[in-house]
Amino acid sequence: MRTLNLTFKGNLGKKHLLKLSYASENLSADAVRQAMDQIANAHAFSKGDEEDIYAKPIAAKYVDTVSTVLFNDEKKEAPAA
Repeated sequence: MRTLNLTFKGNLGKKHLLKLSYASENLSADAVRQAMDQIANAHAFSKGDEEDIYAKPIAAKYVDTVSTVLFNDEKKEAPAA
């Protein structure tokens, strides 16, 4: 699975991560930076009354995750009676 991870710095200095699971896989750096700027300028996300959590864009990256199945009993057949 591939996610787009957007890292912002809040107005109190803490880093915050916004993970997008269904983002287009061929976005340019300029397009992502522009979208992150719009998110930051909207000031729509806050934590409590004092922290704007997506105040300043600082990084964006695609992250690929690989699942390694150790076991899966989901399709296990019921014993014959």
